[in-house]
Amino acid sequence: MSRGNKKGEFVSAVGIIFEIVKKISDAIRTLGGTDEDLRRLLTDSKLVKQIAELIMSGRQKASDTYKVVVDYSKTLTEMIQLGNYSYANNDITDRHFPIQGSGQHEVELVLVHLNKDATIKEVLAHLDGLGLKPASIEHLLTFGAANPNVQREFPIVALGSVWVDGHGDRGYPYLRCSGDERELRLYWCDDDDHWSGHCRFLALRK
Repeated sequence: MSRGNKKGEFVSAVGIIFEIVKKISDAIRTLGGTDEDLRRLLTDSKLVKQIAELIMSGRQKASDTYKVVVDYSKTLTEMIQLGNYSYANNDITDRHFPIQGSGQHEVELVLVHLNKDATIKEVLAHLDGLGLKPASIEHLLTFGAANPNVQREFPIVALGSVWVDGHGDRGYPYLRCSGDERELRLYWCDDDDHWSGHCRFLALRK
């Protein structure tokens, strides 16, 4: 690469940075802010992190968003049958996971990937920062029936539903694939346990 090209790339980068700073500055002034508010970007690491998280939240790919119609006229058992799973945990029943709702509702579901191992608290905080809430089992089952091959790529978890058994253990429903077998299982974990960074968490807009 010639020196001229390197210089051109440098000037271009400086120009982009200037435009970014100018847009942020203009937005702050529009809200009644001053130069002191802009300088907080140099001293307030928490503020910088919030801005970074907001920017990264916009990277959610269109392929990670799915529209489905949840049919509340169906029982949990019927929803499971529609998924045509090779295996379904026997504890995932109408009694343990009661569904509340009526009619048919179209919802937009989002698959969120943290790309790291995380506790439930960390996952929920991440979803909240994206303006999302965890999906429930009816969303998971509707998603699985409508998009049967997605769980072949990675486990898909619905943290919005949980069954606490007689021992106080908590089981969360999730979809996974074992070989060619599509499965509906329960994952048992405590607050301090970590979910694998390979998982995707099913969520919907608040």
